[in-house]
Amino acid sequence: MNRNIKTNESNPDLSRAPTMRNLQHAVFSRREALVIASAACLTNSFALPAHGDAADSGNGSVGCTLGFSTYGMPSIKSERAIDLLDEIGFDSVEISVRAGADADAATLTGDRRRKIRMRLASSGIKLTSLMEHVRPSSDKRQKYALERLRLAAELANNLSPDSPPLIQTVLGGGRFSEARERLRDYLGQWSQLAQESNVIIAIKPHRGGVVSKPAEAIWLFKQLGKPKHLRMVYDFSHYAFRGMTLEKTAEESLPYVAHVAVKDAVQNDDRVSFLLPGEAGTIDFAKLIARLHAGGYRGDINCEVSSMVSRRDNYDALAAARLCYRNLSKAFERSGVRRPR
Repeated sequence: MNRNIKTNESNPDLSRAPTMRNLQHAVFSRREALVIASAACLTNSFALPAHGDAADSGNGSVGCTLGFSTYGMPSIKSERAIDLLDEIGFDSVEISVRAGADADAATLTGDRRRKIRMRLASSGIKLTSLMEHVRPSSDKRQKYALERLRLAAELANNLSPDSPPLIQTVLGGGRFSEARERLRDYLGQWSQLAQESNVIIAIKPHRGGVVSKPAEAIWLFKQLGKPKHLRMVYDFSHYAFRGMTLEKTAEESLPYVAHVAVKDAVQNDDRVSFLLPGEAGTIDFAKLIARLHAGGYRGDINCEVSSMVSRRDNYDALAAARLCYRNLSKAFERSGVRRPR
């Protein structure tokens, strides 16, 4: 395995990275196979749809998962992060596969992929999402984005072939009015890649980004004929303090939402900062969960730690995960929405 693969945009040649085609045939020992099979049976006993889906909106017995993103655990190995989240009580995990992350899809070896898959199977933690970060602002960057997304899709199928996690990403900066036609064409290529790879790619409207509002993402979806494999991430923290309400953004987003990220937001003068979910009390997460569920959402409610928080000198990833769990598990209880564990 070549450990010197470059992933920066100045050298986007990732052709030597591990691929699903040669990794999916990795040999598992008899014991490993039994662990995966038995864990799959346990997981299926309380299985939820992998992504948001309004098709079962009338079934009140189906709930949502409570998860945590390893984006908030930058110094912890993914295998260890899964163990810690399982011990805390989370139902699910999002694994960061961004360039430079522990589980970078371009450099993660076959042995590490096998270990992560085994750890997921033995823990019962559901892998709901992979976090990427690409910025298709030019043809060159679009080429890089497509390669990163292809690698993420291969990893998604390798880690969970029966139910591949979605891939979420933001879209970088710029003015939507100037970039929307280019983005539409680029996302059309993403949709084709996602369909061929049997994954969902979910774009996240991001405060200050080229796509920053649900309405902008929805315009792109409609232009492309509402593709099944291209969806939206709903994160109200990016709409707070912008004259957009939870009720309105949830209502317009729900038909397109495949993943929900949660964190808190506070405003000081003209600056908005992100905090751990429930830390500031500015967003009613019980109301958010209940409203999305009532509208048919049956996917993950995933705690995301902003880099504003994780880059602090005194940041403690384990303490942050525990606080997120405490706050969001209480929000689930108040919402009346069922969790699988």
